[in-house]
Amino acid sequence: MSTWGSGYVTDIAYTPGWYRQQSPSIMSLACLLGCVASPMPAGDDEVQYLELGCGYGYTAMLLAACNPAWRVTAVDYHPTHIAAARDCAAEAGLTNVTFIEGDLTTLADDAAGRQIPEADFVSMHGVWSWVPETVKAGIVRLLRDKVRPGGAVHVSYNALPAWSSALGMARLLRTVGRQRAARSDRQAEDGFKFLRELAAADAMHLKRSHIAKVLMEKLDELPITYLAHEYMNEHWAPCYMADVAEALGGAKLEWVASANLIENFSELTLTETQRALMHRFDDPLLRELIKDHCIERPLRHDVYVRGARRISPYQRDAALMDLSLSLNVPAKDLPLEAEMPAGRAALNPKFYRPIADALEPAPRRVGDLLHLPEIEGKRDNPSELVGILLGSELAELAARPGAPPSAVAQRFNQAMSRRMMQTEPMTRPVGVATVRLGTPTPASVLDMVVLDRTLDGEGSIEDLVRFFHSTITITDEARLRTVLTGCLENRMPRLRAAGVL
Repeated sequence: MSTWGSGYVTDIAYTPGWYRQQSPSIMSLACLLGCVASPMPAGDDEVQYLELGCGYGYTAMLLAACNPAWRVTAVDYHPTHIAAARDCAAEAGLTNVTFIEGDLTTLADDAAGRQIPEADFVSMHGVWSWVPETVKAGIVRLLRDKVRPGGAVHVSYNALPAWSSALGMARLLRTVGRQRAARSDRQAEDGFKFLRELAAADAMHLKRSHIAKVLMEKLDELPITYLAHEYMNEHWAPCYMADVAEALGGAKLEWVASANLIENFSELTLTETQRALMHRFDDPLLRELIKDHCIERPLRHDVYVRGARRISPYQRDAALMDLSLSLNVPAKDLPLEAEMPAGRAALNPKFYRPIADALEPAPRRVGDLLHLPEIEGKRDNPSELVGILLGSELAELAARPGAPPSAVAQRFNQAMSRRMMQTEPMTRPVGVATVRLGTPTPASVLDMVVLDRTLDGEGSIEDLVRFFHSTITITDEARLRTVLTGCLENRMPRLRAAGVL
């Protein structure tokens, strides 16, 4: 671990990734579901977006490419991250994103911090529970100065009580790793190797911890750079939601809702008995504490607002009716069951099938979908429709439903495709930029590569097979053709409908 990181992993770079909770559309929708006036930006609003702890800047660049009128500012402590992000943004031709190397402990008082414009939206993913109290205090000072009245803030963090059973595992992991290796990724490798051996020896607390068991099962799927940044930081400390809310109160921020949208529907997350016990209390923070004891929520994604303006359910539903949705999956593949924290929820096929069919060609307004003559079901509950489709990641909001494909977004997608193909597995989930949605649409690295070749006029199955033969070793061409055919038949039409091409 480097000497200048003050206990934070800085000797290896982080893994780029897209997390939809960081999107202003998700933050705004969470506000609406929480009956708070939404800061939902209109098509060409000059939105100011600030990301704290941006890593390689992938999220910041995605949102900048999706929204040419926005100004995106992204901050990270690691100079390697900032150098790489600036280089990538230049390659992609993005001119509306600025990257700042800064220490969040002092940024509010630095010259660089004073140049940051007031923000409509702020996101902090993977920062709060990984940094010391001095950094948290600096974050609060910065938010106090930079969040506009009515602005929304997203913060993710490892949460208690979910992490309670795995605190010992994390402590042992760091201690063993640091005694066996110097570099952070090697520390993580050695620490997890020992944990696996200890779990195989029937270590009681590793066997009892749900988090430990799930982590052990997924270890081989997770990049070692991610594991090192997640678990080897000296100041890592899960926290209770109420403590985060108290700290952010110093910036006049008020908790509104979860950016994991399904978690805002108690009928889908809690049993009837649990709901009855929770509803004995009016305090929203106490309700969240009760919910945290009822469901497995090791990573919270919360949305705060500076100056929350409460609205009625009628006003909420009117705003939801005017939103437009874009389908993420082929209509034929829409599942009729969804896994929820409270169990599996059945989706009425006579309601959701016609809606999916209507969304297949292009985005549609929620109000129009609920007035389709062929649907059978409740037409006066837009929050359920939006919550199910977006909460299950079956759809995204569309900020500019009629917008044509953007040359800037396409150039960015191609630049990222060529970079990620060299470093990431083809199955890795990522996001691709589209101005029509104003937020990334989900894809895999394979989807990005096929999109790249399509934009270059070489998107036929034969073109793609030749391309992959020229770049990687192919041992099963029949399997390759099957995968590529599925991508061309299922994923490319969805990307077209989303305005990617």
